[in-house]
Amino acid sequence: MKQPWIHNAKTDGWLILSPPFLILLIIFLFQKQIQNLENGYSFYTWLFLIVFVDVAHVYSTLFKTYFVKEEIRNKKLLYWRIPVLSWVLGLILYQWGSLVFWSVLALVAIFHFIRQQYGFMRIYARFEPNNWRKKIDTIAIYSATIYPMLYWIKTPRAFTWFVENEFSWLQNLPDYTYLITVLYGFILIAWIFKTCFELFKLRNINIPKIALIAGTYLSWYFGIIHFNNDLVFTFLNVISHGIPYVSLIYIREIQQKENHQLNKLSIFKSAFGVFLFIGIIVGLAFFEEFLWEILIWREHFSLDFQLSVIWFQFLIPLLVVPQLTHYLLDGFIWRKPKKK
Repeated sequence: MKQPWIHNAKTDGWLILSPPFLILLIIFLFQKQIQNLENGYSFYTWLFLIVFVDVAHVYSTLFKTYFVKEEIRNKKLLYWRIPVLSWVLGLILYQWGSLVFWSVLALVAIFHFIRQQYGFMRIYARFEPNNWRKKIDTIAIYSATIYPMLYWIKTPRAFTWFVENEFSWLQNLPDYTYLITVLYGFILIAWIFKTCFELFKLRNINIPKIALIAGTYLSWYFGIIHFNNDLVFTFLNVISHGIPYVSLIYIREIQQKENHQLNKLSIFKSAFGVFLFIGIIVGLAFFEEFLWEILIWREHFSLDFQLSVIWFQFLIPLLVVPQLTHYLLDGFIWRKPKKK
């Protein structure tokens, strides 16, 4: 069958599909070194993983939304209401307490991460008919992501999504781990059998889709369940999510568009433009994290002043606006336009 690459085998393979496999290989080969890295170079791991990848991928959305004149013109209300809504929601949630605020934000972030994997699966299955085999793929991608999160809620981990005890209010639920583990195993076996049936019986194999689903199973299982380690979780979680997203934005919104569609953004199509694109999103990410550090966290940077915690109820929701806007907008910007 014709392979449904987004760009081509090489680009998709390295930037979208390979991250979970490569990171896992590095983790298995260099576990001791990774522990030393976590203990002695926490600033650099934070700078690279959180700032240069995780936060930077949030700002890459600008190249599909706010930097595109035609998009702003056609969806003006959406693009200006979402940031305002994000701040208002943040203000309301913070009035119920810091833990409520971060817990809700964590759940929204998790939903966003899960839906990204489903979205990539849909892209790679776009040439396939809607049949029982496609339904198994859908169930598999959700199982690969939801099961580890449900396991995390009932089995506290040595890492957090945002803050300590963010899932503590869910831990009084009845113990469902055995049931969901059995269900998870059954779904995984069903997906493997389905994939083997397509390969050996139908002689029909979708390489990128299989790699995407397998990589999702591996990264979420080993990142959350098998390794109970903060840096390992961050490596797998951030790299497997951020790099493919940034790559998709650049391929779809810059590389595959004509110059007349890009207008002023056509400068980003050149070899220099790739570095300029990366420089802009990394620069914005660093600026945001610098504000978080000097105003709120004060873990890696600090100045000679400190704000009263009274201001946190306004500042924290405001600083979260880019991130929450990214989560909310992602539910709209990848939808196919309705046929007239």
